[in-house]
Amino acid sequence: MIRIIIVLCCFLCVQDEPVISWNDSYKLTWADFKDSPNPNTSAVAITASGISFGYSIKQTDTQVVGFSTEVYAHFYPEQSWYKPERADAHVLAHEQLHFDITELHARKLRYRISQLGISNTIKNKLRQLQKDINTELRALQNKYDSETDHSRNFEAQAQWNAYIAKELKTYSRFKSK
Repeated sequence: MIRIIIVLCCFLCVQDEPVISWNDSYKLTWADFKDSPNPNTSAVAITASGISFGYSIKQTDTQVVGFSTEVYAHFYPEQSWYKPERADAHVLAHEQLHFDITELHARKLRYRISQLGISNTIKNKLRQLQKDINTELRALQNKYDSETDHSRNFEAQAQWNAYIAKELKTYSRFKSK
């Protein structure tokens, strides 16, 4: 069984540990999984990934006049692990897709932010967008594991690979740089 932990970072989250930012030219390797495996679980691997999000608001005494945001999809090596005796390339591809799903939701968050106008309620709108996207991310990660039976259903895995590739392409304008 393969499980995922989603690390959800909030506003201006400070990372004390190393991270790998999502990049379309880099694929995870087993060397990226640095934590010790948990011998008390049937999981073969754990991918810790999440969206870090920060924003700044520019305002006069009474009016918001602008805002900027930073959104990143991160993989957390120090919280991710695998069992070498049971892991293979198929399992690694499954774990990569968990990270890709995180990137997809980072893109969706950037897209939704791009639809916002400047207003005095922007801070609340940004917080709500972050909350909503993290809820959606968690739900899709769980659905992915459920439908693929944690990578054991090869046909479902292939369908998910195609679906996420299509979705990433749909939101390619908002990909991580």
